[in-house]
Amino acid sequence: RFYKDYRVMLEKEKGIEAVIVATPDHTHAVITMAVLQAGKHVFCQKPLTHTVFEARKITEAARRAGVVTQMGNQGHSYESMRVLKEWLDDGAIGDVTEVHAWTDRPVGGDPWSDFAQMARPKDVPPVPESLDWDLWLGPVPFRPYHPEYHPTKWRAWVDFGTGPLGDMGCHILDPAFWALELGPPKTVQATSTHFQPEVASETFPRATVVRYEFPARGSRPPVKLTWYDGRLLPPIPEELEPGRALPGSGALIVGSKGKILHGSHGADGVRLIPEARMKEYKRPPKTLPRVKGTHEDDWIRACKEGPGGTPPSSPFESGGGL
Repeated sequence: RFYKDYRVMLEKEKGIEAVIVATPDHTHAVITMAVLQAGKHVFCQKPLTHTVFEARKITEAARRAGVVTQMGNQGHSYESMRVLKEWLDDGAIGDVTEVHAWTDRPVGGDPWSDFAQMARPKDVPPVPESLDWDLWLGPVPFRPYHPEYHPTKWRAWVDFGTGPLGDMGCHILDPAFWALELGPPKTVQATSTHFQPEVASETFPRATVVRYEFPARGSRPPVKLTWYDGRLLPPIPEELEPGRALPGSGALIVGSKGKILHGSHGADGVRLIPEARMKEYKRPPKTLPRVKGTHEDDWIRACKEGPGGTPPSSPFESGGGL
């Protein structure tokens, strides 16, 4: 059976045990909250919510609901996530004090790349027959339908999407956030490409640099984390061999005894640099539990075990903080 309104579905389908929320960012929180309040297990795609406030409320609601939750940052179930943490815990690069993370979005072929800093369209085309525009808008202020919002291009608009940082940060920052137990930052400072006040509240900049400072955590020293998007990159590390480029999306983790480079989701392709350092490194034993199957498999397994079983790899308790 098909429904276009999640509220009607939850009211009529009492036998539903678990729900996957895979709508645009701006409706994640309201739908997820309704599912939690209905006592259902829930998997919510990334980014978990549209705002920090929503993330806090969803995390609190998940604690009260006592159900199995999972955020859709699929890389968190990868083998490479656990390898990275085991290496860092082993002291492979010493004490980590810097992280540089980047994505080439919102340019480079993305369907929403041409809409950074774009003014709201003034024409009002008809709404497609297959689309209930009022329901699609959900909790945000009304605006007339336009194909420059949907399908797909909603990611560029502040009302609907979360820009490159919200879209890809939950994948690329996840490895360092989890492995280094970063928690809340002490300070955040951002700069961006040219700012057009008349449209600044509508769309995200073409490129940004965001600097976070995280305090010391136990024996771990403070960390300075810098995020780059729009094809901006950190300085090329001197350890990277000639002819070897930084990945299009990824992170560089800087320690007192070396550096680690990895790609996007789940620290994909994690390596010590230079390659000679990687080859001489004696890898530690595997101590962290591995996920069997996919990120979604992991959630279904946890749903079947119930709240008293082994939790999935990225429950809202950790995904909300990220």
